[in-house]
Amino acid sequence: MNTLESQFNNPEYLSQEGLEKLKKELEELTKIRRFELSEKIKNALAQDDLSENAEYDIAKEEQSENERRIAEIEDILSRAVLISKESGGTYVRLGSLVSLKKEGSDAIDHYSLVGSKEEADSLTGKISHESPLGAALLGRKKGEKVKAITPNGEINYTIIDVG
Repeated sequence: MNTLESQFNNPEYLSQEGLEKLKKELEELTKIRRFELSEKIKNALAQDDLSENAEYDIAKEEQSENERRIAEIEDILSRAVLISKESGGTYVRLGSLVSLKKEGSDAIDHYSLVGSKEEADSLTGKISHESPLGAALLGRKKGEKVKAITPNGEINYTIIDVG
């Protein structure tokens, strides 16, 4: 993680949790999956006719995908900037937990604003600062109304709390 250089070369903002998750995935892909795939390729090569060897073709494709993901994670980690996890705060920033009320609804939704698309997960309420809602929230404060322009149309929210 090279913080100074990362800030100038398209930084990838990550929480400590997101950073650890990517490091774990990278270790699994480089130490376990690479070996499994090389064994799979070796076994496929042991077969006589490579011209009709679907196992070999599949293994090579899997190896290519594995190496692509390794390169992607290494790139993300090289640009990683750690998000500080300070609680509270007046303004929505990366790492903030935000409570929102959608216009026309009584339900209150809770979202955590994360910096990386790698960490974003709508099922667990983690939204990227680059998403329409995340971008609309960034820098705003409790009580403000925000408008998110999504593929499904315009959605208006009121910020109930920032934590």
